[in-house]
Amino acid sequence: MALITLSASSGFTLIPEGTHIFKVTGVTYKKLYGKMEVYLETKEGLKHTERYSLMDKNGQDNQGALNAFSYFAKCALNNFDATDIDTDDLIGRYIECEVTHDVQPKQNGKPGETITFIRLGNKAPASGFEGEETEEPAAEDTAPAPAEDKPKYDIDSLLG
Repeated sequence: MALITLSASSGFTLIPEGTHIFKVTGVTYKKLYGKMEVYLETKEGLKHTERYSLMDKNGQDNQGALNAFSYFAKCALNNFDATDIDTDDLIGRYIECEVTHDVQPKQNGKPGETITFIRLGNKAPASGFEGEETEEPAAEDTAPAPAEDKPKYDIDSLLG
C-alpha cells in the first residue's frame, strides 16, 4: 500500500474580476471544425481558455469570431500591422485583459443553480508579468513565418 499526500487545493479557482496579465501557454486549432482554443495563465498560475468558433455551422467564416481572434492576436503579438499569423507565434506572448464575470442560470441544473463565465475585455499588449524581466523576441521572430498547414487570415480585411 502507498501513502499519497493530497493537495491542499480545494479545486477550481475562479480568476477574480479586474485587470490581469496572461501568458499564452498553448494554442489548438481544429481546422476541419474551425475550432480554436487559446490557453492562458496568470502569474499566480490561474488558468483560462479562450475559445473561438472561426467557422459557422454551414462551413463559412464566422466573421465576428475572426474579428475577435484577430484583435486578440494583434494585441498578444503587439503587432497591429500583422496580416496573417502562425498560431505557434502566440505561445509565450503576454496580453493584458480586463476580467469580468458573467453569471448565468445553469442549463439542465437545479432551479437557482448558476454557472460563471469569465469574459476578457479591454485587451492590450503586455511585455510580461509585472515585476518580472522578460526577453523580447528578436525582430525576425515578430513576423509570423508562413506555414502551409497553419491557418492564415488577412487580419486587416477581417477588421476592416
